[in-house]
Amino acid sequence: MQKKISVLLPVFNEQNNVDAIYLAVKNIFVQFSEYLYEIIFIDDGSTDLTLPNIIKIAAADNSVLYISFSRNFGKDNALCAGLRKSTGNAVITMDADLQHAPNLITELIHKWESGYEVVYYFRKNKNKHASTLSGFFSTTFYKTLNALSDVKLENGISDFRILDKKVVDCLANLPEDTLFFRGLIKWAGFKQLGLPYNPSERNHGKSTYKTSMLFKLAIQSITSFSTKPLTIAIYLGFVFSTLSILYIPYIIYSKINGFAISGWASIIATIVFFGGLNLMILGIVGLYLGKTFMQGKGRPQYIVSQTNIES
Repeated sequence: MQKKISVLLPVFNEQNNVDAIYLAVKNIFVQFSEYLYEIIFIDDGSTDLTLPNIIKIAAADNSVLYISFSRNFGKDNALCAGLRKSTGNAVITMDADLQHAPNLITELIHKWESGYEVVYYFRKNKNKHASTLSGFFSTTFYKTLNALSDVKLENGISDFRILDKKVVDCLANLPEDTLFFRGLIKWAGFKQLGLPYNPSERNHGKSTYKTSMLFKLAIQSITSFSTKPLTIAIYLGFVFSTLSILYIPYIIYSKINGFAISGWASIIATIVFFGGLNLMILGIVGLYLGKTFMQGKGRPQYIVSQTNIES
């Protein structure tokens, strides 16, 4: 029986790239004639001609499927939708801008056939296509995530990977409100292999991923995989409470010896410092409570407005 490979392509305003990535992926599977395949585009609420272009491709090729969201729900939710609709023995996820070179698909399939259940690429060298500031924030993000969370990710780990069907079934049914697949895949376990690669230049256009989005992702990721920030908040409270106790002997000594306890500025500075510390700790607690609140709402992770996939 022929094995089937599903290729998931989340897209957002990629009207000039969908044709190129479709042809590139199709040409790979022409060489791998022993495999059946399907290409699933997940349109994450594009506002340009991305969806019409995909519909045109799908009308001419039955192996092309698409899912279109009612608005932008984020890349990880797009991947989740694709995983739930995929029917392959293995699923490949990759970006549609051709920075994930389609010719590397052959290596992913070979490693999967050799027994690995998760094979992923991570950036080997500094990304020459990204700005210095973007590279700095990316490196800082992964170092912070590894230090504070319970999962360890290589710096520059990408969404270019192949997942065995058993891994797909595990991930597709996760009920989490906030998804971070790079971390979830590591958390899930199974037999994994990381491969170094150098990303190619974007085929067309510029990346829509901003530094502010990376900062938001960092907070979501850390609070999704660890309670260490709460533990740190406890230690901070303990340390500063202990330090404040050490100030008591000085107060007693000054009172006995008649020293004037001046220092209005230092008192105000201390109040402001501890006020800020309290707000920070309350903010950390609030993040976890907020995640619980959003999870309790039970809202869907995405809303599909249009698809050619039968239920």
